[in-house]
Amino acid sequence: MNDRYVVPAGTAPGDGYELVVTPESAGWQHSGLRILNLPAGGSHLVDTRDEEMLVIPLSGSATVTLGEVTHTLLGRENVFEGPSDFAYLPVRSAVTIASAAGGRFALCAARTDRELPFRYQPAAEVPVELRGAGQASRQVRNFGAAGVFEAASAICVEVITPGGNWSSYPAHKHDEAGPHECELEEIYYFEIAPGPDGQPGLGFHRTSSSPGHDIDVTVEVHDRDTVLVPWGWHGPCAAAPGHDMYYLNVMAGPGDERAWLITDHPDQAWVRDTWADQAVDSRLGGQ
Repeated sequence: MNDRYVVPAGTAPGDGYELVVTPESAGWQHSGLRILNLPAGGSHLVDTRDEEMLVIPLSGSATVTLGEVTHTLLGRENVFEGPSDFAYLPVRSAVTIASAAGGRFALCAARTDRELPFRYQPAAEVPVELRGAGQASRQVRNFGAAGVFEAASAICVEVITPGGNWSSYPAHKHDEAGPHECELEEIYYFEIAPGPDGQPGLGFHRTSSSPGHDIDVTVEVHDRDTVLVPWGWHGPCAAAPGHDMYYLNVMAGPGDERAWLITDHPDQAWVRDTWADQAVDSRLGGQ
């Protein structure tokens, strides 16, 4: 199943992007992701068609233009530097992304019929959450989370896991509609910090079967790998010691309510009770 649900770096380019994940390529209906790598002075025309998109710089800065309106994304040097500003692209829009100095940009996508305005959100307004404690400490940047930023369907967050820590832990699922859970297809896009002399880093990701949903993925992930989670218990993600892990989560589903409702794996839910007696990892600014 790794061959079906794991997209190694460099294996899914197309249409000027270094990574293209569409509902068709993923074998599902709602979530998508594209990674755009622009050289200095480069530009790219994005036709959103039937997808809303959130454009967030992974590195570098850009201008994003729709008609007579241009938003400037100041961006960041890299994903480990901190949150970034971003732009929202409506469905059925022709948008130009241009970068004077070059950079890499994620276009987080979801299918929708609802048209919302072209917008800009500054990095200063991105809520940053320290989740977990001890070796389960991680930082969550809720830039496109439900209840934080208005979108029709897409739910997008960034997670930083310090080297040696675990995240997406306890494992959880969101593959059933109901009062405690919602159906969401999820994309994990990873970046892994190199070692002190540039050594390539690594981490691990796990997805396992949930009731009625067969899946079995255990994979060593490297910089710019992508993992697709159509269903099932997903997590933990483990960052190798010495290599901080970043992942971008893009989620969307068929429900009328845009919400992130999850169920913890029953064998792992107990770990939440241990966090009250542990400090948050000081590398994340915890006390």
